[in-house]
Amino acid sequence: MFALSGLAQAAPPLVLQPVQVSKHVWFFQGSAGMASQGNKGFMSNAGFVVTGDGVVVFDALATPALGEAMAAAIRRITPKPIRRVIVSHYHADHFYGLQALKAQGAEIWAHEKGRATLESDDTKRRLEQRMEALAPWVNKDTKLIAADRWLALPPGGEERFEMGGVHFRVIDASGAHSPEDLMLYVEEGRVLFAGDLFFTGRIPFVGNADSASWLNTLDRMLATNPGVVIPGHGARSLAPKDDMMLTREYLRFLRKTMGDAVANMTTFDEAYRATDWGRFKDYPAFEQANRINAYETYLRMEQESLSAH
Repeated sequence: MFALSGLAQAAPPLVLQPVQVSKHVWFFQGSAGMASQGNKGFMSNAGFVVTGDGVVVFDALATPALGEAMAAAIRRITPKPIRRVIVSHYHADHFYGLQALKAQGAEIWAHEKGRATLESDDTKRRLEQRMEALAPWVNKDTKLIAADRWLALPPGGEERFEMGGVHFRVIDASGAHSPEDLMLYVEEGRVLFAGDLFFTGRIPFVGNADSASWLNTLDRMLATNPGVVIPGHGARSLAPKDDMMLTREYLRFLRKTMGDAVANMTTFDEAYRATDWGRFKDYPAFEQANRINAYETYLRMEQESLSAH
């Protein structure tokens, strides 16, 4: 168990309203854009599945206070205990709420590659940045929680389990958005929690992700034949093939424009200025994420070019 002493005083309690998407599944939809004081860090999605024997949660949102709000919202839906949390990946906006769910007695599952991410200097620097940008919602009492079980999955492999009459598939998608991506498929209701492999209505954060692998993962996502997809950010999708097009087109556009720049030995700054971003510039998070996405894709295309020779 983890004590949350001082947290309630430092960060006033929040109230979240879950949205039901199937007989067993609810989710929390964050606001569009990046984490800010205005949205109190609530800019990503998470969800939960109520079974006959307890609750399975997918992701934990971006602050301990949001994790506490998740637990309170779940208690309003069901008295059944929170038994397990599946972490899609160890980016700040998806796991800082874990300490509140761990305090409920939940077992944390994550991809084994998330261990290195959690222990990295980048993760430590991100916590320092969030303590400044999101105080008091992220503060000195915020703990970065490791998994109780690190899943060793082969590429594209699955871990299947059943709880209280509901059947789950934890799906490896590592190396796409992050080294440790996981998706969760709930067979009853055909609901797929996709994490940050799928965004609706906003520009994805690409960073140094392997965009070629990400595009392949989007194809594999459709192979599960989901009826509903809960993305890492944005509204639920009832038409995944159509709604996936923004993420797919954006990744392809980045690869094409930055790949051409690398092939023509154009500098990044020149390439960025010359690119017509009109197709994407009005989407949320464009101003904050696009230049970073483009630069990291430029570097990746350089790497791919060198590897091809």
